Amino acid sequence: MSLLKIVVNTTDHLKPVLLKIFPHELLRIMKGRVIKKSHQKLLKVTLKPFDRKRFQDGVNLIGNIKADTGLGQSCRLVAAELDKSSIPYSVYQYEQLGIMSSTDMQFAGKISCELPYNINLIHINPHELGLAFQQLGHSVWDGHYNIGFWLWELEEFPEEWTPCFRCLDEIWTPSEFISQAVRKKTSLPVKTVPYHVETRMDQVYERTEFGLPDDMFLFLMMYDRTSMTERKNPEAVIQAYKKAFTRQDKAGLVIKINNCTHEEINVLKKSLEDYPNVFFISQIMDRSHVNSLIRCVDAVVSLHRAEGFGLVLAEAMMLGTPTIATNWSSNTEFMTSDTSCLVDCQLVELKKDLGLFKKGNRWAEPDVEQAADYMRCLYHDPKYAHEMAERAKAYIEERLSMKQIVGIIEERIGEIYEAAIKEGN
Repeated sequence: MSLLKIVVNTTDHLKPVLLKIFPHELLRIMKGRVIKKSHQKLLKVTLKPFDRKRFQDGVNLIGNIKADTGLGQSCRLVAAELDKSSIPYSVYQYEQLGIMSSTDMQFAGKISCELPYNINLIHINPHELGLAFQQLGHSVWDGHYNIGFWLWELEEFPEEWTPCFRCLDEIWTPSEFISQAVRKKTSLPVKTVPYHVETRMDQVYERTEFGLPDDMFLFLMMYDRTSMTERKNPEAVIQAYKKAFTRQDKAGLVIKINNCTHEEINVLKKSLEDYPNVFFISQIMDRSHVNSLIRCVDAVVSLHRAEGFGLVLAEAMMLGTPTIATNWSSNTEFMTSDTSCLVDCQLVELKKDLGLFKKGNRWAEPDVEQAADYMRCLYHDPKYAHEMAERAKAYIEERLSMKQIVGIIEERIGEIYEAAIKEGN
């Protein structure tokens, strides 16, 4: 058994120990090799077709629902939508290999070792789906209607992931941007099922909870290192902030990073060492803390190069916090020039591979000067900021409400069962 398989198959208690013993970079390389082989194996997969009568009607949601990442929050949003629907469901916790924390217990009571229902909603991105197929076993897929819920951030869906289509009957994505990329590579049904936006706070925390000053206009940048730092592009936010303000201005920058390394934080600190009003937050926080943080700052900034959805931006809009964001990719499906400060960009070609994002693909380079102008505008014109935030809140509440998204899910599940009846299944 390879080192990677030992880590993948070991218990949660031992994973942190092994990840400390063996360099993460070594595990990443080995994991890449195993994933590549797992995709090749999918080309030989033949599954038993959907048999509606073999299992109860309902949905098995399979994914890392405890992960303290954007992907984990995505899975929890889908679970919440199923919970508000008329569809019976259960949750199967899929453990990923990596350094991410998995402490969110919102749906712990729904987690089961069983897969009692006839539809699998597999919230595992195609990069890891072949590995998940090997880990979970053939029987999890056989006889079920298998839906992959996928996120992706670029215009072109990677060719090396196309073997994943062999173990699925359908794909859902949270944005039409992703759906269009996937449709280019498959004849399977590809449906856009956006997230609803929720901003629950069991307790509301003020700035003092985060060590932030009350007498300063604060911009917040949030990202997760596991979501690819280059894609999230914190350097552009820092550049815009430095262009927009002097060291004497009462404008601060809050940088919230999940799953970060000391090296990464030190690099960012060095680029801001002459700016006193910069605040770093790196601890994992529950949703009440995260939403309170977004609510208590004055603006949220994301100068991303590509987004699969943009949850933090949607949450900020719901909470009435003004937003500044790159005008490209999935976030533009719920952001408009009336509800957000959308930053112009140029689409540029990647000159080298960056993790999953391969040379030759395109992503955005936002206009830092324009972003700085927007930051100054929000800082100097509170009336403009307030009115835009009010429009954004109303827009999100209508467009991405729980009722709206639950209706989309129930309608599609109903169509799947109706098609099965017509086919005599």
